[in-house]
Amino acid sequence: MAKKGVTFYFVRHGETYLNHYGRMQGWSNAPLTDSGVRDVKRSGEGLADVKFDAVYSSDLTRTIETARIILGENKHAFGLSINEMKQFREVFFGSFEGDIGSNVWTKVADELGFESKKEMFRNTTIPERMNGTLQADPYHDAEDFMTFWSRIEEGLLELVDRHRDTGENVLVVAHGGTIRYLLINLLPELKNPDSLLNASVSVASYYEGKYHLESYNDVSHFTDID
Repeated sequence: MAKKGVTFYFVRHGETYLNHYGRMQGWSNAPLTDSGVRDVKRSGEGLADVKFDAVYSSDLTRTIETARIILGENKHAFGLSINEMKQFREVFFGSFEGDIGSNVWTKVADELGFESKKEMFRNTTIPERMNGTLQADPYHDAEDFMTFWSRIEEGLLELVDRHRDTGENVLVVAHGGTIRYLLINLLPELKNPDSLLNASVSVASYYEGKYHLESYNDVSHFTDID
């Protein structure tokens, strides 16, 4: 008989002011914009009929606020609490936190020996760019790929151990990089997928020892709010 498994609903937080201004946002906290709040509500209304059995979030304010809004729109959220987990934070950009993103990537490209950031993105992998960010950071505080991956993998293994074979739906509100890198490493069919939209939903089920992608970067469930 097939295992019950577990289904994870990974939701990226709503747009923040640092997102809006095109600045690097890893561990830095910034409030959601009005547009960000509206999109999270639209996403939450689209998920209103999904019965979540547990809710997790990174411990940063933008994901906690997003999780609260989603639960506020859900028809089955009574009694659910948000479990904050540091493991699901975004990658840490060190001294580049809050800097203009295009300027930072130019510095990383130069560190890696490329003439432009466009050339760098075309010819490097995500791990290489993370490691390059650490090298370019004057304080060398930015996370390299293995530090980042070990952290988020630890969080996911904790959830799988807790919810495997329960048949439950688990909501995980995290960050664009965190969710994207998790799914890339777990699902071989994802080849260099697009960056995640704010408030988008990616669904992955885990059963019989394997992860299965149900949807990625989905905003089709968004409802219109008057």
